[in-house]
Amino acid sequence: MDIEIIKKLIEPTINDNNYILDEVLYLKEDGNDFLRVVIEKNGIIDVDDCVIVSKLINPILDENEELFDSAYILDVCSKKGCE
Repeated sequence: MDIEIIKKLIEPTINDNNYILDEVLYLKEDGNDFLRVVIEKNGIIDVDDCVIVSKLINPILDENEELFDSAYILDVCSKKGCE
């Protein structure tokens, strides 16, 4: 899977909704694959922001499921929320 392709797919939608894409990671934790999307904005990121971005990008990722080798858990968080 190419993280740069994923970034290019989701970044315009994230930016159009007044968020900033900080980082995209594909990680294995406790036997599960995670696609972690780290977002920022002017102000504080809260859980509602993460839910909004998740709902915005989930259809884009679903349309491009061939980019993924296996099932994954989408995790949208802020930089502070991922530490």
